[in-house]
Amino acid sequence: MAKSQGPQQQLEITEQEEEQNRQLLYEAIYGQFIASGASPKEAVVSTEALILKHINNLFGFEGLAHSIGALSIPYFCKYFLQDTFIPKTNNTARELAPVHLEIWDELDDMFIQDSYDKLEAVLPRGCAKTTFLDFALSVWLHAYKKSKYTLVAGRTEGDAVAFITQTRQAFEENQYIIAGFGRLIKPNEFTINKLELELTNKTKIQAISSTSSMRGKKYGESRPSCIIADDYQSKADIITEVSRKKKYDTWAEDSAYAGDKAVYRKGVKIKPATKFIVIGTILHKACFMSQLLKDRDYKHILKRALDFDATDYFNEHPLWKQFKGIYFDDKRVDPQADAKEFYYQNQKEMQYSTIWPDKYDCLDSAIDFYNNPIAFIQEMQNDASKIGVKWFKSMRTQPADEIEDHEWEKTMLVCDPASSIAVKSDYSALCVGSTAYNGFSYIRKGVLAKLGFDDFCLRVVELLKKYADITHVSIEKNLYSGADVLKIKELILTEPELKNRQIEFLNKMQRTNKDSKISTIIQGVNMGQVIFNEEDTEFNEQVMEFSGVDFSEHDDAPDCVAQFTIDVKEIEVICRVEFMDRNKLFGR
Repeated sequence: MAKSQGPQQQLEITEQEEEQNRQLLYEAIYGQFIASGASPKEAVVSTEALILKHINNLFGFEGLAHSIGALSIPYFCKYFLQDTFIPKTNNTARELAPVHLEIWDELDDMFIQDSYDKLEAVLPRGCAKTTFLDFALSVWLHAYKKSKYTLVAGRTEGDAVAFITQTRQAFEENQYIIAGFGRLIKPNEFTINKLELELTNKTKIQAISSTSSMRGKKYGESRPSCIIADDYQSKADIITEVSRKKKYDTWAEDSAYAGDKAVYRKGVKIKPATKFIVIGTILHKACFMSQLLKDRDYKHILKRALDFDATDYFNEHPLWKQFKGIYFDDKRVDPQADAKEFYYQNQKEMQYSTIWPDKYDCLDSAIDFYNNPIAFIQEMQNDASKIGVKWFKSMRTQPADEIEDHEWEKTMLVCDPASSIAVKSDYSALCVGSTAYNGFSYIRKGVLAKLGFDDFCLRVVELLKKYADITHVSIEKNLYSGADVLKIKELILTEPELKNRQIEFLNKMQRTNKDSKISTIIQGVNMGQVIFNEEDTEFNEQVMEFSGVDFSEHDDAPDCVAQFTIDVKEIEVICRVEFMDRNKLFGR
């Protein structure tokens, strides 16, 4: 076991790790000399000389590694935060991708060279943007006192708490940081809680939620010298034009007053301006992140998980088209397993490039796309250009007689009455939905009609009579507040074939955002797991035309189908118990 001694902490590492650390240090020093204009030969000589000069304190307290880390954020991360960024047998770190090296270079340019003050990083979900641009940067800034006060705005308070927890852990438990910088955490002497981290070098990291104002925040007399907004916008901030504008305006106003301008004396900058870093993904073509892309005060990094049109590729590539057909085939016993087996048999031909090969698996990414293409295009491709286009790309239909040939597990009628029968008003939507024992759901009947109160109630009764296996009726309560349910129950008592039926009514207020609700059936409809009656052309067309509540003339049919998939899960199937004649046990 090799041991590197410093006054504060002794490193407990293997000889192999010691050798890797020396190699990292050598490469970093060599790179610094090359960047300064030295020739390769001069860089080798100078590197070896510098290492020899500091041979007794390469990795200890304020040793050579400490000095080089101040000049290179990539080196700091690869050495001092190696358990996060370097794959080892005792961690789960992934191999770095070119995008990560690019981010580190940008941070060097921004903070060490002081080349610019504002950065927007639009990166795919799962690209480790928080780890690189929140965690690692904050540790570097405060280990070296490069920032007196850093403010990090997470999407929620929970995100903010998690960030502080991770950062505190690095200063308290990371042996490389403790060896090089000493113990920077003393909870009994400095302010440390779930949202604040004050270090012994008199610097502070504070985390807030995106709903908190950045204005007026100070540490002593200092305003934040670095402000990081990570996933600053939520789904609630993009639903309406008003909410999108409010989010952007709030950031523009707060950021204008939360930081400081650069200080110059006799034309020389003696204090940099507050640095701003905004991290996130594109959620809408006019969302906060999209609007910020137009701000010329910011430098912009925009990356996609796949460097090609995912929609065209996954829907047109011959092998992936076959994969999709197998994956959605309801006549197979286990179509998902069959599709994966097809992929493994053709894996070499079905590979494609991703921004981070060690993270984004080709099979998993394709399945994510097929399950929810809209979310994939937005959050993985950072492309909001298709918002407003149709959500549903395919629909599986069957003739009514073929549908009715199945054995049903659960059957219910879902109703969404409309408030008017005017030409431009919404439709009353009704659908008879069943789940079959083959694992698929069927919209056995879809109805769109302009119906007043009485006609609506009569139509419900008609459907109950036609489909004798309906056990539950779900009716949205928002319009008639239960009066329609009472009327329908009265009509049922007048029908001989209905009055003795066991029919349960679900009558609830609907407050769920419709886009969020309808998005839950994208996967099922596109994959053919929800099958429609081909005779219900108007109902089916309205489903296929849906492109979001803000971009669709009507949403009644897809909303009704989505409600079915939610409500049918609440139905409990009670199996009938049949008793065997005990005499049969004895052959009597």
